[in-house]
Amino acid sequence: MPDFRVLDSAEDVAAAGAVEIAKALRGGARTLVLAGGTTPSRCYELLVPMQVEWGRVTILFGDERCVPPDHEDSNYRMARESLLDKVMPASVHRMPAELGPDEGAKLYSLTVQRLAPLDFVLLGVGEDGHTASLFPDHPALRAAGWALGIHDSPKPPPERVTLTLPVLQGARQVLILATGTGKTDAVARAKRAEVPSGMIAGARWLIDRAAAGG
Repeated sequence: MPDFRVLDSAEDVAAAGAVEIAKALRGGARTLVLAGGTTPSRCYELLVPMQVEWGRVTILFGDERCVPPDHEDSNYRMARESLLDKVMPASVHRMPAELGPDEGAKLYSLTVQRLAPLDFVLLGVGEDGHTASLFPDHPALRAAGWALGIHDSPKPPPERVTLTLPVLQGARQVLILATGTGKTDAVARAKRAEVPSGMIAGARWLIDRAAAGG
């Protein structure tokens, strides 16, 4: 069963997430998978000044929209601006999603296969309970392999690249961040394993009181 820890505010969740990431990297984690989203972005900002030997760390991504890497909707751009340009990890493997969902996923699968099992995966949650670009009741949830191209995401843009559910389930540590009243239903459904974010048995969750339903 996933473990849920409730904190007072979104800022507290972001700060606790940064502490958890730094602790894992200091403890020997060498691969770190980043998520998109507002709370993860703040988490990265708070992570920057923490003592981490970034020269030992390899960065990957949980999902990416099929946009250029300098696009305002790019998860890579957000992570680069909030974290990567400031800490300079040993290597950064961005998803080449601008090549299209299928080619992007094929190329990224080679990287993930070489590095799996992944040491530490950070994930966010959508209001529908999706995580990475794995959406409720979507055929992608049954996909095997390492990375997958999505052509029909119910949330725009429709074309994306995502890690598969088995890759997330097989990671050594998974931390999921959820904040705000818009995530209350998603958190409740995740606790019942009804949505993708609730299908990672060993995941630990950091949520604020709003997402916990008060």
